[in-house]
Parts: sequence; structure tokens; C-alpha cells
Amino acid sequence: MSLSPEQHLQQFGFVEIPLDGGKGKSKTKFNRTSLTQIMATEYLPLSWAVEGYLPEGFSVLAGRQKLGKTWLALDWSIAVATGGYAMGQIPCDKGNVLYLDLENGHRRIKRRIETIFPDKSKMPDFSGIQIVSESPQLDKDFIAYLDEWRQSVDNPRLIVIDVLQRVKPVGSGNRNAYENDYSIFSGLQSWATQHGVAILGLHHTRKGGAEDPLEALSGSNGLSACADTTLLLDKDQNGMTLYVRGRDVEERETALRHDVGIWTLLGAAAEVYRSDERKVIVQCLADNRIGHMTPSDIAGALRLPVRNVKQLLHKMAITGEVVKTGRGKYFHPENVPKDCISATPDNFDNRDNQAEI
Repeated sequence: MSLSPEQHLQQFGFVEIPLDGGKGKSKTKFNRTSLTQIMATEYLPLSWAVEGYLPEGFSVLAGRQKLGKTWLALDWSIAVATGGYAMGQIPCDKGNVLYLDLENGHRRIKRRIETIFPDKSKMPDFSGIQIVSESPQLDKDFIAYLDEWRQSVDNPRLIVIDVLQRVKPVGSGNRNAYENDYSIFSGLQSWATQHGVAILGLHHTRKGGAEDPLEALSGSNGLSACADTTLLLDKDQNGMTLYVRGRDVEERETALRHDVGIWTLLGAAAEVYRSDERKVIVQCLADNRIGHMTPSDIAGALRLPVRNVKQLLHKMAITGEVVKTGRGKYFHPENVPKDCISATPDNFDNRDNQAEI
């Protein structure tokens, strides 16, 4: 017999204790544990679906529409189910995956898999992944069905919900949006934490962005507050990035490349895209054959912040990528006039660099 979401929550310590023989109000019982006992307990190490990005617990992957969230979720699901490599780089321990594909249908997901593996002879064993195309909402025995799957497989490691909006019930009119979102997803978070399973919910970001990445999620902040980990997939003039922040993960922003269903992890976004900025600066100087360029000239031509350009030019002059012939005067190495004497690294000065505008 399936347990209701309320019965499952009771297993995790959220027990409703009636007062006055059940005639009065109820309150949640405190399950108290001594800190001494906690410190003496040996806990299992944190379980990762994708190390550094997707730990056990409830995670949200958000991004704009048609940016590739489903492709990335498939990449991770396949890596976990086959014991392969996520994003071409991160080895994953093999385990069972439940993928709730609530928007695409079997035909489309088959086409996606065939895109990732065009050579059928090299297609891996997908027996570790089960697909769900229809699902009740979170308040309608959803957690009970998750628990049924968990107990039916050998090594439950990852559940993907594509997308969260399809299983989100209507909130209570007695609560604000934050309270509704937190209440709706808290049972999911509790179940995932209790059983050491990674749940990844796909979600959209709001238009206009946000100053704090966690505030970019569509809807209230209750979802990001409830989630153990939040991941944001984004794309700008530099390229694709994946930002992650959570209770058990180190905050990071990674550069990615997406090519016909194949995801490749390129490295720390700051380092990868800083290299790209160096390339465009070199090309800008190479195209200029009428004299030197100042940091302001380059920043204006490339629409980059002047401060960033100044700092990069200083480093690039030291490595020989550009040639500095005086205060604020930069050339491509092949365009330096014969009568110019380049400055040496020993003569570079931070005060000189700050004045180059």
C-alpha cells in the first residue's frame, strides 16, 4: 500500500502531535539529539551524482528557454546510468536513474539520444535509466511513487524532473508565494536528503536577470531557499556558463561548450573567457596598422570595460603577446615601428598601468 506524502514526512521526524485528545490544535514535535551524540556518530560520506556539481539532496537547474537544460540533464543521466563521464570530464559512479520527461515524449527523447550517439554500434547500455512520461503533482502521492522506485532498483542515485512546473500544485491562498514554494518543495528535499538520492529539477529563469544568481529563478525565492543546490545555465557574448552554489558544493562558474547534444566542460569560466578576451585584444591590435592603441582605444573598439583591458594588457605585455612602447601605447608584435623601443617587463609599473587611459 502506498504511503501518502504526509506519512512519508512522519518517517523523517515531522510528526503531528494532537493536543487535548485530538480535539485541539496540533504542533510539530521536536526530535532532540545531543550534539555529543552527533559528533560521535560516523556518517556516510556525501554521495555525488556528478562530483562538484550535483550532490545528494534536492537541486534545481535553471536557465532560459531552449538553452539546453534537457540536453545537460540527459548528459548527466547517461553518465550516471552507465558509469561514464559527465560533460566529457567528470567520472560518475554507476547507479540507477529515474527521468521524468514531462514535456517531450518518447519520440523526441529517442531522437535526442540518437543525436548524442549517431553510431548505434557505440550506443551504451541504457538499462539503468527509466523514463516516466506522466506524473501526479507533488501533493498527490508523488513522493510515495519516488519511494516505490527507490525500493525497486539496486542503486538509486539520480532523479530528474523535467520540468518542475509540471508537478507543482496550486499553492494555498493563506500563504504568500515564498511560503507556498518552500512548503511545496520541502517534502521533496526531505525525502532526497533522507535517502541520499540526488533529485534534479529543471526550471526557468525570469526575464531581466538578477544581481544575485539565486534570485534569477522564476517565481519566488522560496524554491532556491528550499533547494540544497542551485545551478544556473546561461549564455552571453563569451559563451555558455554553468554557475553552481549550494549547501554542500563549492561555489563555481564553469565554461561549457554544447555541440549537437554533446556537452564539454572547458574549465573555470574566468580563465577560459579571459583567454578569449586576450585573443580579441591581440586581433584588434593586429588589425590596427596606423599606430599605437591605448587601453581606452581597445576597450572602445571591443566594448569591454577599460579596467579589465588595462589589467590584461599589463599581463600580456609581460608574456610578449603585445608590445608596450610607452605609457598607454600598445602594438601587435608584428606592427611595432622600427624606431620604437619596447618597454621591458622590469620597467612595468602599477602606477604607470593605472594611468593608461
